[in-house]
Amino acid sequence: MTNVHVGIQIRREPAELVKADESEFHWDLDIDAALRDGQVEFRGPSVQGVRGERFVYLTWGEVHQNSAFEMFRRAKLMLNRIDPSVLESALEVGHLRASIDLTGSDGGPRCGAVKPPAIVWSVPAA
Repeated sequence: MTNVHVGIQIRREPAELVKADESEFHWDLDIDAALRDGQVEFRGPSVQGVRGERFVYLTWGEVHQNSAFEMFRRAKLMLNRIDPSVLESALEVGHLRASIDLTGSDGGPRCGAVKPPAIVWSVPAA
């Protein structure tokens, strides 16, 4: 494949696509988080899944000459797997960061549920 891009999936569409061979890039997402029945509930256009199992998709695809995006792989950033102490701090300050190794063990784009050490959740310094 040529012209491979990765982006955030918003509802059913890819958004904020970047060339996959960039050495570093970031996305800023607006995700609401609130306590509900003792659990943190996540909501927003980029949030997928059912209550208690929410996640954000990274979607990989090839961008063709006509600008059409052909998805071939997705990765799930599981919001319910964030360390509770990190999540508590993030709720206090209103920000959360995920650093992700986007290269899978096969050398291709990472797919499936992304687990540590491939993802590190942290609270950025104020």
